[in-house]
Amino acid sequence: MKHFKLMMLGLALSAGFTTQIQAQEAQSFVHQQSNTEDYVWPTDPQVLTKLKHWQDQKFGVLMHWGLYSVPGVVESWSICSEDWIVRERKPTYEEDKAWYWSQKDSLNPVNFDPSKWADVMKKAGMKYMIFTTKHHDGFCMFDTKYTDFSIAHGPFGKDPRHNIAKEVFDAYRNKGFMIGCYFSKPDWHSKWFWNPYYATPNRRINYKKKQHPDWWQNYRKFTQNQLNELTTDYGNIDILWLDGGWITGDEIGLDTILVDARKRNPGMISVDRTIRGKNENYQTPEQGIPAKQLDIPWESCITLSHAWGWTPNAKFKSPNKVIGILSEIVAKGGCLALGVGPKADGTLQPEVVKNLLQIGNWLNKNGQAIYSTVNTAHYNDGKVWFTADKNGKTLYAIYALEDGEKTPKTITWTENKPKGKLVLLQNGKSVKYTVKGNQVTVTLPSGLKNEPLAFKFNSK
Repeated sequence: MKHFKLMMLGLALSAGFTTQIQAQEAQSFVHQQSNTEDYVWPTDPQVLTKLKHWQDQKFGVLMHWGLYSVPGVVESWSICSEDWIVRERKPTYEEDKAWYWSQKDSLNPVNFDPSKWADVMKKAGMKYMIFTTKHHDGFCMFDTKYTDFSIAHGPFGKDPRHNIAKEVFDAYRNKGFMIGCYFSKPDWHSKWFWNPYYATPNRRINYKKKQHPDWWQNYRKFTQNQLNELTTDYGNIDILWLDGGWITGDEIGLDTILVDARKRNPGMISVDRTIRGKNENYQTPEQGIPAKQLDIPWESCITLSHAWGWTPNAKFKSPNKVIGILSEIVAKGGCLALGVGPKADGTLQPEVVKNLLQIGNWLNKNGQAIYSTVNTAHYNDGKVWFTADKNGKTLYAIYALEDGEKTPKTITWTENKPKGKLVLLQNGKSVKYTVKGNQVTVTLPSGLKNEPLAFKFNSK
């Protein structure tokens, strides 16, 4: 086969999750949510302030772009030699890995224009962004001083835009986005992580630290140097999003890194994914949503298609599907980071842009029910999700219309009984409703589009 096939032998999300994707959309490694009882609230007042501001944003984009975007394969994982990975490109693992590394000579994004990305995401209603500066394969999408394995040392190296991460961060910052820097703690290309003296049997370092303490110290220093670059030379970073939970922040000296980085980036949020403790400032269930409402900071990261990066012939979630996912997440107290992967030439697929703009059109009319909302005790009844205004009396009800479903004539829910007007947000007009006992029945006007519906009402 021409393209790498990636399958999971089994996917087990923890008991606290409901899955929002089909089994065939499962990714190579799904980070599960840490236990909420293990969450440690930050003590730095500036971090707390920024964290609360981030919680109000609700909707962001997580962009994966790198070597894997050239052939359109699942990000990095094809070079990880674990028994759940299936590859049919080359006769041997070493040949396949060499082929993957060689994609550095083909990544030449001549049509790269991050201002266009930022414009689309802003119109989509997104408020924050997270960009992959380095995935597990170690290829750097920034002009690092500490390795030649980067976009700045390939065919794009002489282009004035070759420092990709800087261009991206600046473009989104100019549009008012909170800026998130994705960085993989593991680096499979570094000889201090996967040393060529040994084979590479799995995702972890391929040697024992006790036998080669100098190798590991070299890796720690290498990682610290790169994180210092990213938090020094790329403008203000709001979120440091550290992936690769099989290496902890403690192992790379994250405490010291954050102390220094926050001097330059006051209040910077640390996301040491799945690593319980003070440096996981918000939790990040991947490709799923917690089953119940949470009162700690959290974010579901979910792909628009079946993969994080660009892949050919991808199937995308519909705008209604994404709005339904977003509504559920917000009603449960979280944020959504929607995964979008540009093509190798630096452009977004027309289908991606079309879907995102439709989501944005809905949010432009109904965003009051999403942004800056807080939890309400009764947050769900069937397809209806509830959010609350910070004023303590205004509630919002969002009916998550499913794909292929026509707008019903009536919508019912229990609890959260309106007092006074019930307003349909998309047009600002009052709609009729009745209350019998504990049940609210809303009668909808004719001619509404087949899309999710949001209502505003007072409950006190």
